[in-house]
Amino acid sequence: MRKKLHIKKGDNVMVIAGNSKGQQGKVLLIDIEKSKAIVESVNMVSKHSKPNAENPKGGIIKKEAPIHVSNLKVIDGAGNATRIGKRIDEKSNKQVRYSKKTGEVIK
Repeated sequence: MRKKLHIKKGDNVMVIAGNSKGQQGKVLLIDIEKSKAIVESVNMVSKHSKPNAENPKGGIIKKEAPIHVSNLKVIDGAGNATRIGKRIDEKSNKQVRYSKKTGEVIK
């Protein structure tokens, strides 16, 4: 059985705990088994690399590290960090995610 997470790839999120607290970004990748997400330009780490075909000189590369999804909140249309709920939409009879703060549907 697959785990269900409150965030999806492409969501705008805010970090609510840890060293990157308060930063915002777009979710680039989600690892469902580990419940971690990689967020654009958040939780940057330095990685030392040897020279290779992609990077002939080698050196220090800055890249995003994964963050646990419990430390992330989705940002709604108004720009506020909010919790997510699920409900059945009256028009389409499909399950949609909505902001618990404002009640608007999140796409």
